[in-house]
Amino acid sequence: MLSLEFLGSGTSTGVPTIGCACAVCTSSDPRNKRLRPSVLLRGGETTVVVDTGPDFREQMLRAQVTQLDAVLITHYHADHVVGIDDLRRFNHLQKRVLDCWATEATQARLRQCFGYVFSETLRPGLPNLKAQTITPGEPFAIGDLRLEPYEIDHHVMANVALKITRAGSDPARSEGPVLVYCMDVKRIPEASYAALAGADILILDMLREQPHPTHMNLEESLAAVERLKPKRTWFAHMGHEVDHATLEAKLPPSIRLSYDGLIVRLP
Repeated sequence: MLSLEFLGSGTSTGVPTIGCACAVCTSSDPRNKRLRPSVLLRGGETTVVVDTGPDFREQMLRAQVTQLDAVLITHYHADHVVGIDDLRRFNHLQKRVLDCWATEATQARLRQCFGYVFSETLRPGLPNLKAQTITPGEPFAIGDLRLEPYEIDHHVMANVALKITRAGSDPARSEGPVLVYCMDVKRIPEASYAALAGADILILDMLREQPHPTHMNLEESLAAVERLKPKRTWFAHMGHEVDHATLEAKLPPSIRLSYDGLIVRLP
């Protein structure tokens, strides 16, 4: 079983947003309470967290995570990395160094601001992460998960989308249902469109209905879904302009809005 849990379905400010009394920020609908963006991947015996934002500790406690096989950082933005220090608890629990997968550019920025987290050996009281390099277009495996990274454009920096399957006997081929995770994106290159098309499940950036310079808005996300043609889609990374019930009612049945704690399973 391959599954993805939304640890946080919100944008960089979270929802409610500080100092805001709008209808969404004051809503009683729990689906309108959104922590910063992160997901948990599970496949068989393998557990991987994608991104460690400011709410990482709270997310791990809520999801009752006690074991991680690796962490994957999609890109260097604060809402995706600043909780990285809390990974030290998993070093303590598991008595081992934890693999941290990221592109060379993201690794460079992590070393600039969090250089103390990288170590080949265990050190008490500190995170102990071993850098593993993601190269767009080159698949890699974490336990029984197979991941194929593809470049996407976040406007201010390059990012990676992930095509995720269960690892099979042939490491060069995907096996079973396909899940695509495509977050923090403004534009998808043509080659990435071709590689990511036809997934069973698509998780896609959709900030709000109004245009934004670095994220897809509703119109752009719907256009991307039309090109990618997944069987089902969940939108994520939503701001306080999005009321869950109101917007979801406008969408076709195959497209839903995510919410914190939602688990999507692929048999």
